[in-house]
Amino acid sequence: IEKRIDTTFIVLRAFLFSSIVLHTAYGDVRYSVPEEMKRGSVIGNIAKDLGLDVNTLSFRKARIDIEGNRKRYCDINLNTGELTVAERIDREGLCGKKALCVIKQELVLENPLESHRININVQDVNDNTPVFKKDIIKFEITESAVKGARFLLEEAHDADIGTNSVQTYNLGQNKYFELAVAAKATGKMYGELVLNKELDREQQQEVTLILTAVDGGTPPRLGTVAIHVTVLDANDNAPVFSQAVYKVSLPENSPLDTVVVTVSATDADEGQNGEVTYEFGHISESDLMFFSLDPSNGRITLIGSLDYEDESSFELPIQATDGLGIVSHATVVIEISDINDNSPSIVIKSLNSPIPENALPGTEVGIINDRDSENNGQVRCSIQQNVPFNLVPSIKNYYSLVTTGELDRELLSDYNITITATDEGSPPLSSTKNIHLTVADVNDNPPVFQEQSYRAHVQENTKPGSSICSVSATDPDWRQNGTVVYSLLSSDVNGAPVSSFLSINGDTGVIHAVRSFDYEQLKSFKVLARSLVSKVIAVDAVDADNAWLSYHIIKATDPGLFTIGVHSGEIRTQRDISESDSMKQNLIVSVRDNGQPPLSATCALYLLISDNLAEVPELKDMSRDESSSKLTFYLIIALVSVSTFFLTFIIIILAVRFSRRRKPRLLFDGAVAIPSAYLPPNYAEVEGAGTLRSTYNYDAYLTTGSRTSDFKFVRSYNEGTLTADLTLKKTQSTVDDLERLDAEMSDSFQVGLTKYFYLFF
Repeated sequence: IEKRIDTTFIVLRAFLFSSIVLHTAYGDVRYSVPEEMKRGSVIGNIAKDLGLDVNTLSFRKARIDIEGNRKRYCDINLNTGELTVAERIDREGLCGKKALCVIKQELVLENPLESHRININVQDVNDNTPVFKKDIIKFEITESAVKGARFLLEEAHDADIGTNSVQTYNLGQNKYFELAVAAKATGKMYGELVLNKELDREQQQEVTLILTAVDGGTPPRLGTVAIHVTVLDANDNAPVFSQAVYKVSLPENSPLDTVVVTVSATDADEGQNGEVTYEFGHISESDLMFFSLDPSNGRITLIGSLDYEDESSFELPIQATDGLGIVSHATVVIEISDINDNSPSIVIKSLNSPIPENALPGTEVGIINDRDSENNGQVRCSIQQNVPFNLVPSIKNYYSLVTTGELDRELLSDYNITITATDEGSPPLSSTKNIHLTVADVNDNPPVFQEQSYRAHVQENTKPGSSICSVSATDPDWRQNGTVVYSLLSSDVNGAPVSSFLSINGDTGVIHAVRSFDYEQLKSFKVLARSLVSKVIAVDAVDADNAWLSYHIIKATDPGLFTIGVHSGEIRTQRDISESDSMKQNLIVSVRDNGQPPLSATCALYLLISDNLAEVPELKDMSRDESSSKLTFYLIIALVSVSTFFLTFIIIILAVRFSRRRKPRLLFDGAVAIPSAYLPPNYAEVEGAGTLRSTYNYDAYLTTGSRTSDFKFVRSYNEGTLTADLTLKKTQSTVDDLERLDAEMSDSFQVGLTKYFYLFF
């Protein structure tokens, strides 16, 4: 009863803990770090921030999980729980000019499965200098330009963002031009040359200026470019784009040479002054691998394969220049639309193989993860074959591979499982993954003899050692679990042990004669080869002598049919099974340790007896309610019986003690009571032909109910051998030992009586 209550509380605590873990498995943690941190730099203590136990990180296989071809930018120190930089983080390379740059990593733990999203906000550092597209900016300005005329300058490109990008421009001192700096609607700064004094081509045909771009870093970075002005006659109109911003949407599966958009700019001037050419502004080398621009007609064409998962948008600056170098600007924004072009990816995160064949239904044997793009990433995983396994959705895109039925290695020793993952895109895409699982053997099959009975004819006066016959049994289990060992069941033949007539080879099953047979004395006899039915195993966490366990059958449907090894726990038949025996056999087995007072536990075994197991119901069909009710009834009877036994025994002990005080020598005329905890260290269970060490000779005296008592009554025939006058000498040490034993027995019975009355009431 106490064992069942403890088990119930353990299961309840495990269930509550699992619920809390699943609830917190979706927690996200955010960190902000500057770019270009050194490898190994500490980002933060993620174990502390998530409330994880650092000591369990290694056991739970904590790791930073990444998807696809993404880099692992951070790692976790399993000893300290700190999140550290694993790869160089370049904000410009990751996010370009985007205002917000976030790296998404994922922390995954097992036992139980847990996942946390890590968002790392990469902050910009002023590590880039403003750069102009050209080394020299050329202008051709007519001398007819009026004072105050403005000429738009090429912008300097700074890969940094925010205050670290270009904030202002400075113009070198000169007598013709001054600089006007303004901001666009997008926030970018640009400069314009403002004519402060009319040009005179006859006085000066060329003017050279130095333009400096300054960013807002600390300290600021500078970029310079030379401006070369050629003074011309008459070109007073600049090209004008039809749109300031061109926005287009482009599917990611667009074929090469697709025309993305055509930009157009017009110039009111005539002739060469009105001829417009087009070119890209400052764009990255990677963008040039995807798009080309026709300089004469402004047509932008796709020249590279797009992938929404790599880049979802592009921003291309375009400039139009007339025949004399006057420039105007526009922007082309290209949004890439996602299509379902990626099949789900199935990843085996964890796999436990081989699986013991006695694994209970619901046992987790593996963890599966599937992946796809975010928009088309709703994935369904399934197993198509008829196998005793199933995929149970866990967290996010994780599945647990669990058993759904009982496994039997003797029927099927391995499984090839095909997992199919299908997304919900249009059209839907799918992929498969094959998993090979093997089933480990468990000793769940008893040996079976090839024949129910063997008959042998022996001539009298056969020499000892002659082979009489052989028996053969097979076991479908594997290796040592299927190895059969033969032995003869202990029995008597004409008052003599069977081991004095026959012996059997434990490996081959060959039966030999031990003596010569006399037909006039013995015409026939029957011998059993004993059959192993099952084995009970108990574990005691206590070390040393207290963990010495002994097994007993305390209740059985047929008490004479089965026996159990006191210290091995092996259950064997004691006789032949007949047709009159009940098909269903129930055994109640008790295991007891060697402590003082001894502690015990019980278990129930349900056995089916049949020549053909296919014709009998499964073990699980046997009524558990009936067995439980019977067990409760037996426990009540046992409690009452034990209580009565204790009261009677206490009275006997008191009487013995009173009698011993009157006649001390009486105890030396009878049996000596020795607790089982004080059995000699060389004590061993003895079967038919076994032997004990020659220095120990024991006779056992069992009283009523001795199978359930805590004592064995032993009489020694060694040092304390009776003298010729049948008087046993009493020494002082013997008297002291008996008095100490008597006191311990009284204390043990008082503790046991209190315990049993507590349970009863």
